[in-house]
Order: sequence, then C-alpha cells, then structure tokens
Amino acid sequence: METNTQRLLHTFAALADLGQEIADTGDFEEMLRASFHLLLGSLAIRRGAVGEYDRERGELRLIAARGLGESPELVLPLASERARHLASLGSSLTLDEARSEAGNFLEDHKDAFASVEIDLLVPLVVRERLIGAVLLGEKATGEKFTEEDLQIVGALARHIGVGIHSHRLLEEVEHKAEENRRLYEGLRAIYKETVHAFAAAIDIKDRYTQGHSVRVGKYSEIIARELGWSDDAVEGIAIAGYLHDIGKLIVDLNVINSPERFNAKESKEMSRHPAAGYEILAPISHPYADIPLMARYHHERLDGNGYPDGLKGDEIPPGAKIVTLADSFDAMTTDRPYRKRLALVDVLADFRANTGTQFEPAVVCAFCRAFLKEIEGTSKEKRLMKLLGKNYEDVESVSPLLTQLISDLDGGAMAATASSH
Repeated sequence: METNTQRLLHTFAALADLGQEIADTGDFEEMLRASFHLLLGSLAIRRGAVGEYDRERGELRLIAARGLGESPELVLPLASERARHLASLGSSLTLDEARSEAGNFLEDHKDAFASVEIDLLVPLVVRERLIGAVLLGEKATGEKFTEEDLQIVGALARHIGVGIHSHRLLEEVEHKAEENRRLYEGLRAIYKETVHAFAAAIDIKDRYTQGHSVRVGKYSEIIARELGWSDDAVEGIAIAGYLHDIGKLIVDLNVINSPERFNAKESKEMSRHPAAGYEILAPISHPYADIPLMARYHHERLDGNGYPDGLKGDEIPPGAKIVTLADSFDAMTTDRPYRKRLALVDVLADFRANTGTQFEPAVVCAFCRAFLKEIEGTSKEKRLMKLLGKNYEDVESVSPLLTQLISDLDGGAMAATASSH
C-alpha cells in the first residue's frame, strides 16, 4: 500500500513537472525531450522514443530517444490507415493493446528496430487525431509493466500529446498572423502608392505648385512626430497632408493656373476645394481616421474666419491644425506666379503674427522645435532642411528667432492669446 501511495505521489510530481515544462519551454523540441525524459524517469524505463506524427507526409518523426542505438532513424513511415487505427484506440489502452501495437510497429519497422525491444506503444491522441506516439522498452528493474504502470504512462503521455498539439496550434496561429501581417503590409503599401499617385495628379494640375502635396505630407509628419504622436497617427497625418488638396481636382484649371492673384470670382471657385475634397474622400474606407476631415478643415482658422465652415478653436480637429501650418509653410517657402518665396525671417514673423488666430500655438511650437533641432544637429535626420533645398542655404541665421519663438510659446503668453478664441 505504501509503495502504491509513493508511486501515486511520484506520478503527481511528474505530472506537475511535466505541466511546468510544457508551459515554460519556448523551444518546442527541447520541451518534448524534457517531457519524454520525465516520463522515462517516472517508471525507470531503460529505452524508448517519442515522435510527432506528420499527417501530410505520412510519417512519424522521432524527436527524442534513449537506448535505441547510436543513430536511430529519425523518420519512420506511418501509413494513414495505421494512423487512423491508432487514433481510434485513443490514449486509454489496455496493457495487451499497448503490447500488441508495439509488436505491430516493430514489424512495420523491423529493419530500424532489429536489435531493439519495444514493450509498449502509446498513441498520443488529441480530439480523435493522432498527434504522435510514445515507444517504451523495459523497466530498469526488469519487472513487467502492470495496468497501473500503463495508467501512469497514459496520464503523462496525454500531457505530452496536449503539449505537442498546443505548440503546433500556436505555430499555425503565428503563421496565419504572419500571413495576415504580410497581406496587411501589402495592402498598406498599395494604399500609400495610390495616395502618392493622387498627390502627383493634384500637383500636376497646378503647374505652379509641383510637389506641394508631398511636401505638406512630410511637413505634417515632422510636426506630428515632434508632438509625440504614435507611429500610426504620424503615418495617418502624412497621408492627410498628401491628400489635403484633392478637392482641387474639381476646380477650374484656368483658375488654378492663373498667373495673377485671384479675383473675387476665382477665390470663390478655389474655396470650393476643401469641401470637395471631403466629398471625394468621405466614401473611402481609410486605414487612418479623420482623413476626409483634414481635407475639409485645412483652411479653417482658430479665430473662426476660415472656410468652409467657420470653425473656431477646439472645433477644428488637431490633425487639421497640423496640415494648416504645413500647408501655409510650404506656400510661403515656394515661388508662386504672383510673388517670390518669402525669406525665413518673414515666414517666422508670419507665424508670430498669426499664432493664436490662424495657427495653433502648440503646432507652431512643435514645428519650430523640430526645425531648431535640425539646425543645431541634435536631430539625426535633416528632413525639413532637405525639403527646403538649396533655396534656403542660410537656415542657421534663423536659429535665434526660432529659439525666441519657442520660448514665447512655451512661456504661455501666445498660448493664452489663442485660448481666447
């Protein structure tokens, strides 16, 4: 009785160790080897092997073995008919069945096991499917296996079978996840390429602003990143920048390419493009939120004097405030038919004059910080300076102005002005 109690306790301990091994080990084959050795140790078995059944290839791949010779064959054919038979037996075999199946298996593979005695074969079955098999030789004591021994082996073997099944399910899930990730990345790449094509189409229509949409997208990205937005949000605002002028596709070409400042009629025609952009983009399912709103509201102002809806302050989405500044900066730093680009000193003066009325203070401050970091060399990339190109080779000269503007904005004086709108 005491021996049976000790054996039962030993079995429970082995089960606990086995469960921990299956749960903790990241390396699948290492898990299987450790689990198998726990099984052998629980009954002091001299030799054996554990293998995983590959249904597609019709073979049993031995992953762990002991006492089967120096180089046991690792892959053994296992016909689908025999696999179905083993699965139908389940893992609750009688001692006679376990011995009979061992004999059948040895007969099937007599060349591989010519000099090896296998006393038991225990199929690993999960949900009526053969997962693998455990082959066991004699005990070190020379004693014969009992029905109680088989129950112990069966309990441990079921844990191993579940471990194999769980790892393979996880691999399938990870494989599907990787496939889905690649699919998602492919779709996202197609989306980006489509966006760039739209941006090019917009800019081609306006011969005076080649590259404007792409630059606005990149300026918007720089600002959002400086504001600490997430990678997805940064990517979304860049897309919004590329598409902010898509409504120009419906504007009269003669108006867009007018060499003079717009008259009242032309201004009215041009002011249609934000609302038109929203109408074009709204039916599309975008991977980033609020892109249609960025197109609609990029000409709104904090003081309510913008268009098309005359929104004020916090009524304007944060992304639209970023695109507004990026759009204005690019307009001021590129040649237009009716004026030359502005000097950076004048651009910053415009920022100062219109922060709190047209521009959001936090957005202006973020843009200036990003610009100053590039000038001072604390930013690895020089994206903003590259976008400005050779037209502005004296960017270092505005460093004091940027510093002062950042200080004023951080100090709250200009932000307080904005909060009144």
